[in-house]
Amino acid sequence: MSTCKGPDLLQEHVGVLKSRMGTFYPGSHVIFRGHDLHAELNDMDWVELYVFGITNRRFSKEQLKLMHAIWTYTSYPDVRLWNNRVAALAGSSRSTGNLGVAAALAVSEASIYGRGIDMRAISFLIRTRRQIADGIELTDCIKQELETHRSIAGYGRPLINGDERNPHILALAHRLGMDQGPYLRLAMSIEHTLFTGRWRMKMNYAGVVAALVADIGLSPREYYLFLFPAFLAGMQPGFIEAADRPEGTLYPIPCADVQYQGESHRPWKTREK
Repeated sequence: MSTCKGPDLLQEHVGVLKSRMGTFYPGSHVIFRGHDLHAELNDMDWVELYVFGITNRRFSKEQLKLMHAIWTYTSYPDVRLWNNRVAALAGSSRSTGNLGVAAALAVSEASIYGRGIDMRAISFLIRTRRQIADGIELTDCIKQELETHRSIAGYGRPLINGDERNPHILALAHRLGMDQGPYLRLAMSIEHTLFTGRWRMKMNYAGVVAALVADIGLSPREYYLFLFPAFLAGMQPGFIEAADRPEGTLYPIPCADVQYQGESHRPWKTREK
């Protein structure tokens, strides 16, 4: 790797763009991670191609089926959800579908409900498994995490202590023979320790999925990129429904309902010429 910095580093990269990911040859063919997209990868479904692009690895039919389900089971068409609301408000304000959904996916980075907690969950599992291999007790790992973050990513839920998606994704993992991986077993042990201890927390979907994906072999960055479209299928219905209603009628707020705590009424002064 080059040790140059500043202008020297930029000069090194002047000219033809070199890529190990892919190249488009107009009128001829497209290379996707070293393979002809239309001749060699044409039988891939979209999810398979998507994770191949992220990881440069092929996955079994069982693993891909589980990945499909991870997306399917968390696509909720409820505009009360923080990110779906953005897509729906875009429809209500007569913005475009692409802008609305792109904005909704952007706010899916949320640190508590979205990608932020997912990254914390998989990082916690990887770190904890490593610590246990070094001889640290699981309870000590949990206490250390709580002291650092005041919560355990993937455990507990603001609305209800439990998750309606967990039984379904775990049942599918069992049918596929993918419910005995070391990370999922660790996640279950953490849940048992938390729930039977004074914390009384159950595992939520973020914890289950982080464990399943870690057992498949995805790194935290690969997992983060894989999850990008996870909420997508639930966004389009909200946008469509809001766009079909009268403009501006989604979550209207009367001025009287705004609890203003700023300065009191003050005169409007025009700028003197």
